Amino acid sequence: MEREAMYQKLGISREVLAFGEQVISDLRERFDAIDANAEYNQLKVIAALQKNRVDATCFAATTGYGYDDLGREKLERVYADTFHTEAALVRPQITCGTHALAVALSANLLPGDELLSPMGLPYDTLQEVIGIRPSRCSLKEYGVTYRQADLLPDGSFDYPAIKAAINEKTKLITIQRSKGYATRPSYSVAQIGELIAFCKACKPDVVCMVDNCYGEFVEPTEPSDVGADMIVGSLIKNPGGGLAPIGGYICGTKECVERCAFRLSAPGLGQEVGANLGLLPSLYQGFFLAPTVVAGALKGAIFAANIYERLGFKVIPNGSESRHDIIQAVELGSREAMVAFCSGIQAAAPVDSYVTPVPWAMPGYDDEVIMAAGAFVQGSSIELSADGPIREPYAVYFQGGLTWYHAKLGILMSLQKLLDAGLVEML
Repeated sequence: MEREAMYQKLGISREVLAFGEQVISDLRERFDAIDANAEYNQLKVIAALQKNRVDATCFAATTGYGYDDLGREKLERVYADTFHTEAALVRPQITCGTHALAVALSANLLPGDELLSPMGLPYDTLQEVIGIRPSRCSLKEYGVTYRQADLLPDGSFDYPAIKAAINEKTKLITIQRSKGYATRPSYSVAQIGELIAFCKACKPDVVCMVDNCYGEFVEPTEPSDVGADMIVGSLIKNPGGGLAPIGGYICGTKECVERCAFRLSAPGLGQEVGANLGLLPSLYQGFFLAPTVVAGALKGAIFAANIYERLGFKVIPNGSESRHDIIQAVELGSREAMVAFCSGIQAAAPVDSYVTPVPWAMPGYDDEVIMAAGAFVQGSSIELSADGPIREPYAVYFQGGLTWYHAKLGILMSLQKLLDAGLVEML
C-alpha cells in the first residue's frame, strides 16, 4: 500500500511500522479522549477571541515605542480570558520561558524576601536565575533568599516539610508543573490546586507562581483556575501553536502582572510600550491552533511511552498514566542509546533532517546536552524534538509534534535507529 511504501522510503522498515501499528490499535480510546479535550479548549479560545472582538485591525504592525497598540492589548485580554485571570502580559520581547520566569520572580520579590520551592531543586536554567548556582544579576545578588522542601521518594509533596519551610519572609512560592530534566511525575492541575490551597492556608498573602511550560491546554483547566496568582510560559511551546516565532506570557492578578510589566520595560512605562513588530498574526493564529497542536503532541507522547515500555524501557509517565504535560521521558541506559534516539528524531524532521545531533556543552547546564530539533522556529519545543543531559539514568525527553502524524514518524524513526545500532531488540 502507498502509505507503507512512503514509510519505507523515509527509512522505516516493515517490522518497525507493524510494531507501531499494533501499539496504536490499543490507544484509540485514549486518543478519542484527547480529541474531546482539544475540542473544549478550542471552543474556550474561540470564545475569548470573539468576546474581545478581534478583527483585521488587530494584526497591524507597530514599531518604536508601540504606543496605542490595540492588537497587542486585545491579545493580552484574550490570554487573560482564556486562562481566567485578571490580566496578562504577552510579549515578543520575552525571549524564552526562563526569561518569563525571571521577569515574574524579580518583579515580585524584593530584597529581604524569600523564595520557596516546594518540589526540590528547580529546573537547571532557573537555578542561575535564583542564585543556587552563582550567576550575575541573580535574585541572590539582590538580597532574595531561597529555601526548598524536597519531594517524597514517590514524587509527592512533603506537606509537613513545606509547612515548616514557610516563614515570615516567604513571599513567593514557585511551582514547576512539568518534570523538566528530572524523572519525577508532572503534576495535574488538581494536585497543583491542592498544593496552592495548603500554602495559602499556611500563609494567606503568599504569592503562588506556576511554571506552566509544556502544560497549557493538556487539561480542560489551568493552574490559574485553582488559585495560582501567576502562570508563566513560553510562546514557542504549547500556546504559540508552532507559529509564534518568539515570546512569552505571564497571566495572573492585576498587581502581579503590572509589576512584571514594569520589570520587563521600565518603572512608569509598563504595558504601554513594546512594539509588536508585525508578529501579531502569528501570535493570534498560533494561540488559535494551540489546542489542536497540543492534542497531536499528547498523542505522540502516549505513543512513545507505549512503544518503549513494551520494549522493556522505563518510561515516565508510563504507558497508561494520565497526562499533565506533553513531555515523555524514556530512560535509555546509555549515552549511545540517547544519541541513536535523538538521531532518529532529527532524521524525521522537515528541517535539518540530514544533520546528526551530538552532545555539547550548553549554557545553563553542568552536563553535556544532546538536542534533536529540526524546527521551523529555532528551539521551538512544541515542534518535534528530543533532548536531555548526558548523565545517569541517560533519560531522553521527547516532546512536541505540530501534527500527530509527524510525532508518529519521529517515534518510529527513533526506534529504527536504535534497532539499526543493535541497541534494542524487537519483541
